Amino acid sequence: MEEKLVVESLSPMERSVLPKLGGEFLGIEDVLDKTGLDKTTVLRAVGFLENKGLVEVESSKKKVVILGILGINYLKKELPERILLNKLTNNKTIPIGEIKNVCGLNDNEARIALGTLKKKALVDIKQGKLSLNARPDEMASKMIEEIFMEKLPMDFDEIVDLDKLAFENLRGRKDIVEIEEQKTMKVRLTDLGRKIAGMDLDENLLEALTPKILKQNTWKGKKFRRYDLTSPVPRVYGGKRHFVNQAIDYAKSIWLEMGFKEMSGNMVETGFWVFDSLFTAQDHPVREMQDTFYLKGLNGKIPEREKKKVECVLSNVQKAHEGGVDGSKGWQYSWNEEDAKKVLLRTHTTCLSARKLIEIGKTGEFPAKYFAIGKCFRNETVDWSHGFEFNQTEGIVVDENANFRQLLGYLKQFFGKMGYDKLRIRPAYFAYTEPSLEIDVWHPVHKKWLELGGAGMFRPEVTIPMFGKHIPVLAWGPGFDRIITQFFGINDLRELNKNDLNKLRETKFWRSQN
Repeated sequence: MEEKLVVESLSPMERSVLPKLGGEFLGIEDVLDKTGLDKTTVLRAVGFLENKGLVEVESSKKKVVILGILGINYLKKELPERILLNKLTNNKTIPIGEIKNVCGLNDNEARIALGTLKKKALVDIKQGKLSLNARPDEMASKMIEEIFMEKLPMDFDEIVDLDKLAFENLRGRKDIVEIEEQKTMKVRLTDLGRKIAGMDLDENLLEALTPKILKQNTWKGKKFRRYDLTSPVPRVYGGKRHFVNQAIDYAKSIWLEMGFKEMSGNMVETGFWVFDSLFTAQDHPVREMQDTFYLKGLNGKIPEREKKKVECVLSNVQKAHEGGVDGSKGWQYSWNEEDAKKVLLRTHTTCLSARKLIEIGKTGEFPAKYFAIGKCFRNETVDWSHGFEFNQTEGIVVDENANFRQLLGYLKQFFGKMGYDKLRIRPAYFAYTEPSLEIDVWHPVHKKWLELGGAGMFRPEVTIPMFGKHIPVLAWGPGFDRIITQFFGINDLRELNKNDLNKLRETKFWRSQN
């Protein structure tokens, strides 16, 4: 009964191949000759038959020396050194500088031809001219390289004596000979295969139920081929978004579900929005060239001073830096408006929050909640946990009743949905938030705490220039790339930017974490 079921599961290609095999191993090329099928069809049939236990397959690899592109061309014509030798037979002497023109060779071929003949002591050079130094029998005999090329292809392990010397000589020359790894396969019937091969395999089984068969009722009285659902089949790779973009889409959905609106902006910004509006002093190390990418020779637009008003955003920011606001002392230096106009690649997405706060200050639209996910750039030393280009997720909550416990709640909710249930939250310092915190997670591979990002409540020196008074603002800006590495099993941030198609195909699809 089992054998009958196996026969009923055989596809047409298997039925064509199986009777051509025997109890002795047969090479795939021999199977091709016997069946008249193409190689792809035979290999697929052998794979299916092996899965059913009807054939035994032996595979092996071997190195084979073959002719390269130039080698094929030189075998049809002649090696450059042979061309030069023949020309010398007719011309007796050739000026060194004329070898290329006389022989019709390029610079590289002329150089190699001269070097090869000198090495074989077949030519002399006197007073800048090349002449023969070979006996008639040496001229007539083929060089070992020519003999070797005529023998190719050859198994690498079988190359010995003069052939080995010729191979080494040619190997140093581009595209004449190459080493190719070839896979060989042999197949023979198993005991079960011999039984099945001796049975009637000519039964006409239907492969599929088509509209034509249904319409004509030709399926009646016929059998369908049994399908083996356990046999492996070629994997089909459909199109999908890059896994980082998948994660970004999911993170956006989290913030939107929590009632946030998305904000966006340019990746090229002025120092005013990236630093000054966020109360970062103009002599702070983060603004130096070793940390920030500046665009040379460019100045950008910043908020204009409003002549009709004593107070304006620009004046308020300057005041916060120089002498402070709401009882603070500021940074106690002379603020430079030109420094604020410098153009740079944004070092964080918090500049989007700064611009949004100005908007909210003008419209009075609060309570308000906004988020962003976008690219940032920093002049970092690239390693497993740092990159000079990275994604950051930004968020602000503007509410007169906002407090620090709410900030912790938003962060725990977001990170929980991103797959993190155990976090370390610790006090931190940032120029524009107070109180401030950092979020860490334990890295099981690198055995250290990895910082995921910082957060806090904007200082009055940030909010008062925006609103004219202090309104509590919760703010955060974790590095998004670090957040998603745990789900994808990535232990080096550099892997996020590699375009390895095989790895991209195998990378799992992002799914909800709860």
